[in-house]
Amino acid sequence: MAGHSHWAGIKHKKGKADKQRSKLFSKLSKEITVAAKLGVPDPNMNSRLRSAIRSAKVANMPKDNIDRAIKKSQDNDETNYEAVVYEAFSSIGVGIIIEALTDNKNRTISKIRSICEKNECTLGSEGSVSHLFDICGILKIKNENCYEEELFELLINIGANDFRLDGEYYEIFSKKNELHAIQIALEKKYQLHFSGIIYKPKSVVKVNRGELKKIISVIEALEDEDDVQKVYSNFEANKKILEEITS
Repeated sequence: MAGHSHWAGIKHKKGKADKQRSKLFSKLSKEITVAAKLGVPDPNMNSRLRSAIRSAKVANMPKDNIDRAIKKSQDNDETNYEAVVYEAFSSIGVGIIIEALTDNKNRTISKIRSICEKNECTLGSEGSVSHLFDICGILKIKNENCYEEELFELLINIGANDFRLDGEYYEIFSKKNELHAIQIALEKKYQLHFSGIIYKPKSVVKVNRGELKKIISVIEALEDEDDVQKVYSNFEANKKILEEITS
């Protein structure tokens, strides 16, 4: 099972996940606010905002929280968040992409560097890791909501790159700049579970149990950092072992 299968991050152990709920909502709120501020506060006219709201709903974030995050984008708040991407690689060659939203890049890079050093990872220069990934769009639909042949025919007509069944979801891939159009076309027929821009590994690095524990440790530490929004990696591990470690 590839470590990038859970696009929103590694599934944490339940006790920890419960404690992290407020932190998760804070990150989702930040993304919603930034998306609304950079575009328009209407999800029907702002694909990034629509994707952010969908992610919030998947995480069971209350509607009041979503509405407050959108409203905050219209307030006279002088805090400006900048989207930054950091690249790192582990001692066993697993690539890690770290997406962050920050109002202080010096603070953020310092914290990320510290996390990497403590977990035997090295920050790389721009392009040192990202060349191992494709930046593309992804959409997810529950497989119980559609027939594969019908979906396949529609995807051919609307120009999707590829799709596959992953558990209970169909994952549909598109070019980055075509995500919005494909999203609109699919929403006319299906209820989307998730949509967004992701880093998809071009190839994977297989890891054993010991190596997997180290990779999950650094990913969890990065995801726990307030400025970090998403973490992607290109490891692949045995599904049973991955579930044992993360459940």
